[in-house]
Amino acid sequence: MNIIAVTGGIASGKSLVLSTFMNLGAFVIDCDILSREAVIPCTKAWWKIVAVFGKAICRHNLEIDRKKLGSIVFNDSSKRKILEQIIHPEVRRKCTERIEAIKKMMPNAIVVIDVPLLIETGVQKEFDTVIVVYVSADMQIRRLMDRDEITEEEARKMVKLQIPLAEKRTFADYIINNDGTREETEMQVRKLFEAISSCI
Repeated sequence: MNIIAVTGGIASGKSLVLSTFMNLGAFVIDCDILSREAVIPCTKAWWKIVAVFGKAICRHNLEIDRKKLGSIVFNDSSKRKILEQIIHPEVRRKCTERIEAIKKMMPNAIVVIDVPLLIETGVQKEFDTVIVVYVSADMQIRRLMDRDEITEEEARKMVKLQIPLAEKRTFADYIINNDGTREETEMQVRKLFEAISSCI
């Protein structure tokens, strides 16, 4: 089994890389999806978040309003840390469960895990391989503005919360450059998948 961490930055194109790996036959675990599962109403993490941030962050179906919660933690690093301390252990537990399930089903599988804050949380050494999805800073800002319909100033603020992609590259075993077309990115992933498959 080869456990691969895919990381990058906001709007760098990790989703495209993940879906391409999955289409090629890799098992994929998306930590963003796991973090949503971790805060399903009435779970342990949900109760902790509501206790810290107040019931005003809940919609009438009890789901946490991610935009409301995001606006609270966006400008307050101490509150952001508290939120991460609640969610990250649950995400890790869920991720481990899925890896164990894959191992039982297919011991020689390639497992690709999207870990957005891999470098920030310092867990890169826990993986067999680290892939960084890279885009230039200008491209990242432009894509984030288009995707979230926000101003350039807002986009730059969001990007600044993460380690710069140029710095993350230094932690990578492989770099996928996503500055080009979708097809060019998919071709890079295909070549990488073939190389990794041949080593198992």
